[in-house]
Amino acid sequence: MNNNKFLPKLSQNLLEILEDNEFYDITIEVGNDPYVKIFRAHMVILNYRSPYLRRILSTSVSRNNNDGSLTHIKLPNISPEIFQTILRYIYGGSLFLKGYDTSDIIKILIASSELGLQELITHLQLFLIKNKKKWMEQNFNLIYKTSFENYSFLKLQDFCKALIFNEPEKFFNSNDFTSLSESCVISLIQHKNFQKNVIQVWEHVLKWGIAQNPELPSDPSNYSKNDLNTLRDTLQQCTSFIKFFNLSHKQFLNNVYPYKKVLPKDLRENLIKHFINQPDNKPEPVITKEISSKNMDSKIITIQHTELISKWIDKLEITDEISNPYEFKLILRGSRDGFSPSIFHKICDNKSHTISIIKVEDSNEILGGYNPITWKTDCSFGITKDSFIFSFRNKENIEDYILSRVKDEEFAIFNYASRSLGFSHDLVLYGNKCGNTTFNPLRYEKSIRKINGRFNVEEYEIFQITEGNEPKEIMKGNEPKEIVTGNEPKEDSNCNLS
Repeated sequence: MNNNKFLPKLSQNLLEILEDNEFYDITIEVGNDPYVKIFRAHMVILNYRSPYLRRILSTSVSRNNNDGSLTHIKLPNISPEIFQTILRYIYGGSLFLKGYDTSDIIKILIASSELGLQELITHLQLFLIKNKKKWMEQNFNLIYKTSFENYSFLKLQDFCKALIFNEPEKFFNSNDFTSLSESCVISLIQHKNFQKNVIQVWEHVLKWGIAQNPELPSDPSNYSKNDLNTLRDTLQQCTSFIKFFNLSHKQFLNNVYPYKKVLPKDLRENLIKHFINQPDNKPEPVITKEISSKNMDSKIITIQHTELISKWIDKLEITDEISNPYEFKLILRGSRDGFSPSIFHKICDNKSHTISIIKVEDSNEILGGYNPITWKTDCSFGITKDSFIFSFRNKENIEDYILSRVKDEEFAIFNYASRSLGFSHDLVLYGNKCGNTTFNPLRYEKSIRKINGRFNVEEYEIFQITEGNEPKEIMKGNEPKEIVTGNEPKEDSNCNLS
């Protein structure tokens, strides 16, 4: 028997409940004057169908003090027509889009995001890409602005970036380029098509940064110290992804050195040292593929571990050669810096491409994880396709490992102030030298331990992955983004991992 045949009747009954004016217990004021409409609904259904409404209801109901009065909430950012469509989806579980204008579908998408309807967000993006591609190409500015104003519109972001990648010169030279968000500029300059011409990337990034600060003098030679600091702060994230070390000596001297004060101090000094040491009239050396052991500072793992982890980062086979030179730069060690979550977040927050290494107490077991995006403390979920967790049952036997890649990318990383790190529930490190793994993996492919539950930490280290002197390049489709589950909680006690 196909149990799904009963679902249409269930959907019909729930829609009848929505239209029934007798048993409702909440009114929803939607829109702004003069376009306002009051909807009647049922808290129990809204509570389970929308994370955003659940949070609002939990506050509104407590204020009513069970006095029997109707709960009343307002949604001013959504039009009545759009909300009526979404409300029918919430009750009936279906949505028919063929009769809607594309602009209305986008409005439904935006409203769905506000209400936390993730299932509908994914469906609407796929529908637009499959059925409205030509319209979106003709209205690219609107689609681009919409997709990058909301971190949950990942599929639309990929659609926009694909259009840009197909005609990079045309887009780089258009006025639209300077209106790009920082995250999109970063994703562009990381793309392999753009990395081939580092000077072009640098010139356009510089152009973009200047456009973000219209108060700067029109002639860069007239920039004051404050002007240079302003431009440096604007470009700080972007410059870390430009492959300056691939420039020739002449290119660096003519195109980058005049703007040296715009670069972060560490990067500037490393570049100057690098190009000063370049021999005259000789080809610049190609960076080798080896991982330099002299840069490896660990009390837990060896250079052999880093080689294997580097292959996992690049999704290579074990027998493949490493195609990129990775260095593991130690930024935190528990025995040196402390084991508290506050220390972790003080040192690691806003740093991307980190490897966490944990030595389990009274054993040779090593646990770890790779986070390509940044750590935060805002109770947000970090979205990434490329994070993974792993274990070595015995540090002396590198072949005895378990690798578990993320399977639910929207909940790959959980940022929580009272945890040092959180790879969802699958690998968590708390304060007091205590950690936890789960035998029934939630967001990753499999458990990395045969023993479920808590463990004690003997030592742990956090490394930032770099290529030579440069930050590790983010792989395509793995842009650093975080999604907050509804409004960001202000206190840890209000933040629950679901």
